[in-house]
Amino acid sequence: MSAAKTKQQLLDELKARIEKEDPTPELRKGATQLVFGDGNQDADIVFIGEAPGKNEDLQGKPFVGASGKFLGEMLEMINLERKDIYITNIVKYRPPNNRDPLPAEKEAFMPYLQEQLDIIKPKLIVTLGRHSMDVLLPGLKISQVHGQPKRYKDHVYLPLFHPAAALYNGGMRQTLIDDFASIPAILKKI
Repeated sequence: MSAAKTKQQLLDELKARIEKEDPTPELRKGATQLVFGDGNQDADIVFIGEAPGKNEDLQGKPFVGASGKFLGEMLEMINLERKDIYITNIVKYRPPNNRDPLPAEKEAFMPYLQEQLDIIKPKLIVTLGRHSMDVLLPGLKISQVHGQPKRYKDHVYLPLFHPAAALYNGGMRQTLIDDFASIPAILKKI
């Protein structure tokens, strides 16, 4: 009898399957590589962005550019590091010219994202930006629900503005920091 597979083995198999099944050939052609996810597979918190940008595409890891640096600073504020969390995107290939992912592209990757979440089993899923929130919590407006935990289909979600938005809009920076600061309290309640 073989031993049960580790979460890392299951994630590695899922990544290989995405590459084999090639859900978005057009996106893949324009990208350097698949950007699957990064961090602790036993994490209590999974952060989900929309799609990789240029730096992510080159390094093969999500949130390594300016947004990732800001995310790292916010994690420090709540006494966490990247190694404590897991971070991924809905769409796993960089869209050309960093355009928004198309609905069909998000839809193509949803089953894989769901499987990623099923493997990791986080207590809290933090959506970063409107795109990831729309896919996971349809019908909500981020301007109205940011920073408010939502229970939906066996998961607790926390919709947040995307760190990139805070980089371009100083007023939003403090909003995001304040929302982020609520994460430890939300985790305790779950």
